[in-house]
Amino acid sequence: MPRLPKEGLVREFGKYYSLAFLLPAAIVVGFLIGYGLDKLFGTGFLKIIFLFLGVAAGIIEVIRELSKDDATG
Repeated sequence: MPRLPKEGLVREFGKYYSLAFLLPAAIVVGFLIGYGLDKLFGTGFLKIIFLFLGVAAGIIEVIRELSKDDATG
């Protein structure tokens, strides 16, 4: 395995560290959108639907980032 220079190592660490926040952020955003729409329309099920959409979006984005990383190296 070739040794990365220190700058490259920090860049790689930053890329993978951001993946740790990608999925929880997508879940929280989906829930908050659903919560806001529930308050706006007076319903109680939209937060669950948007929570699942946030989970799906987060998983898709993590897979997209990891497959992009596999394609480049």
